[in-house]
Amino acid sequence: MLGKIALEEAYELPSKVDQSHDQAARYIAPNDLDRYLRQIKSITDERLAISNAHGIGYTVVSLTVPGIQGISSQPDAEHHATEVNNYIWNQIKSHRDRLGAFAALSMHDPVQAGEELRRCVTELGFHGALLNDIQHAGPDGETYLFYDQPEYDAFWKVAVELDVPVYIHPAAPQGQYYRQQYAGRKYLVGPPLSFANGVSLHLLGLLTSGVFDRFPNLKVIVGHLGERIPFDFWRIHHWLEDVEKPLAVQAGDRMCERDICYYFKNNIWVTTSGHFSTPTLKYVCDYLGPERILFSVDYPYETIENGCGWWDGDAEEIMKALGGKDGYLKVGRENAKRLLKLGEFHDSDAPVS
Repeated sequence: MLGKIALEEAYELPSKVDQSHDQAARYIAPNDLDRYLRQIKSITDERLAISNAHGIGYTVVSLTVPGIQGISSQPDAEHHATEVNNYIWNQIKSHRDRLGAFAALSMHDPVQAGEELRRCVTELGFHGALLNDIQHAGPDGETYLFYDQPEYDAFWKVAVELDVPVYIHPAAPQGQYYRQQYAGRKYLVGPPLSFANGVSLHLLGLLTSGVFDRFPNLKVIVGHLGERIPFDFWRIHHWLEDVEKPLAVQAGDRMCERDICYYFKNNIWVTTSGHFSTPTLKYVCDYLGPERILFSVDYPYETIENGCGWWDGDAEEIMKALGGKDGYLKVGRENAKRLLKLGEFHDSDAPVS
């Protein structure tokens, strides 16, 4: 399929690549690390060449983990977010038919985060923001800021006003949390377990705390076919509706007004990033429909060759899983075109054979 849109695709500033070597080594096989370190800093050369070869027409790039969320000093985080956003704008500005960006934001101050998001969207033409899970704060970085707290309504208000999505992306556990939970089981850090655990907690926190009720037009994206939440829809629904909501009423607490599937069908999109499984895709589609799913790769942690090889190579079975060619086209590019309000881009109207 030509004209695919990919929107969980990472980059790093060239000056920071060597510093991120140890972080990258957590997620990349030793014999593949050189490729990753080369590709993570490529924006317009190798990245576009591989995209051309595999039918990706438009890529939305975002700062890799831990990004700004790993900077516990508020002034440093805010300064580096501005630096990063200006850098990537300069990189992509001559390739807007091929490349877009999500803003990197410091989430120490929700008001300042909203101001930087507004600048990035209105002045730089970015498509929204990508946040690498919780914001680390405090002198030792072990204060964890979750965006489901009331003070973050000031940020969500701006995202709704701008009508742009916010991507909640995983990051590795750090500090005391890592030492207590994962030091003795370090091979579960990342995609095997910790990524899904972290984002699931954060996203379900947004949901149960009523963020989507206060902002019914809020748009949130999560990767990896929903960070395993869809596979627990029945159980989560049962316990929230039949147990937790009655307990909240008894305690005088507020909970979400609707059931979990409502929010996934109205506020949340999931991407195929790093999850190239047709049976899994069918399972998610059966719950949510093809309208809530977006193609993505998770480059360069995953390779474009693998992601597109699955999407194009298993096209017949994927079409069956998505209800036909129309569903295949929606997930491959049409849903993202609407969500990101894209005009014409490279191969944006290419037919699906």
